[in-house]
Amino acid sequence: MLYYLFRFLEQFNIPGAHLWSYISFRALLALILSLIISAWFGEYFIKWMRRRKIFETERDPSIDPFGVEKKGVPTMGGIIIIVSILVPVLLLGRMRNVYLLLMIATTVWLGFLGFLDDYIKIFRRNKEGLKGKYKIVGQVSIGFIVGLTLWLSPDVVMRENISYTSQPNQTEVVVKHEQEAHKSLKTTVPFFKHHNLSYSEIMSFVGRHKVAAGWVLFVLMTILVVTAVSNGANLNDGMDGMAAGNSAIIGVALGILAYVSSHIGYASYFDIMYIPHSEELVVFLSAFVGAMIGFLWYNAYPAQIFMGDTGSLAVGGIIGVCAIIIHKELLLPILCGIFFVESLSVIIQTQWFKWMKRKGQRVRVFRATPIHDNFRRLDSQLDPTSRYILKGWPHRPFHESKITIRFWITTIILAAITIITLKIR
Repeated sequence: MLYYLFRFLEQFNIPGAHLWSYISFRALLALILSLIISAWFGEYFIKWMRRRKIFETERDPSIDPFGVEKKGVPTMGGIIIIVSILVPVLLLGRMRNVYLLLMIATTVWLGFLGFLDDYIKIFRRNKEGLKGKYKIVGQVSIGFIVGLTLWLSPDVVMRENISYTSQPNQTEVVVKHEQEAHKSLKTTVPFFKHHNLSYSEIMSFVGRHKVAAGWVLFVLMTILVVTAVSNGANLNDGMDGMAAGNSAIIGVALGILAYVSSHIGYASYFDIMYIPHSEELVVFLSAFVGAMIGFLWYNAYPAQIFMGDTGSLAVGGIIGVCAIIIHKELLLPILCGIFFVESLSVIIQTQWFKWMKRKGQRVRVFRATPIHDNFRRLDSQLDPTSRYILKGWPHRPFHESKITIRFWITTIILAAITIITLKIR
């Protein structure tokens, strides 16, 4: 809103009005504003929740070897995150931008889905929350909407990168972009020179319908990415500050990728696709990072409030949709490596146990899943009727604050590797 106001005032030569045309100015302002909102609104929200005794479903302190008590801590802290993102974005963003609208829709949609889950857990006293199939339907639905919009919207275009030598006898490669922006099914593949992969080429076996088939594959990929990352963030939200810290780091990396993708000079330098108007994602991601850091003020150990599914589902969806928009979804297994491992550990644990149970044996791979719980579980807390393949790893339990910080450090390394992939190929 303020963006349009100051751009209108700029024609009257109002001092400082021209600053609103700079993406760096609006992005930093969004970061600061989201931090202030999360810190201010968070305090009042926590007090309001405590007065009404809206607490997290009681957790069993026996799962923590250090006996950390988690009773009486409010949940639904995702509301703080969502408000801290949306207010700066609505004030500072260009609301006619299709990418920004998709990010807002994703935040609200998945935030509401997570809210329903938290509501059922708290007010209906049902620890299972919203049934898994309904969660999947909600995640698939927003993934479908995002993918279909990116397919059909005339505003979603790119200028593909073209490499050529400046002189026939010279070996120096100069990267330029096509003059005309157009719809494209290409995405970035890490570690490959001139690393563009087209979904239509993958579907070339269907002949002349390969473009339409490519878009169908793209929509399916969008659904998969949104669902997978959203669930990964949800599983990662199990310790004080864990999901918030990891998501903030991922948000910084995505902000860098979005910025270089929206700047034709940097896009040429890194030999990646130039995506016009995607700079608004930088404003959104700045607000996202500010909201996550501000939330850590209350969520860091010992937590005064939990994110809940209201926050974790929305956070994962934001990361997934942003990566899809800037055509960097194939970098997510690296960037969101922590989320990926958390999800993989749960899949391995459940499927292996079911398979061995059919053979009449109770065998588990890890002490506990998601994998972060494996590092704080004592041998005395294990099921005596089961055999554990990795029972001796780790040799001793760690305090959750140490586990959280080490996961943060791992995510920082993965984020750095993700950025480096733009040059290593």
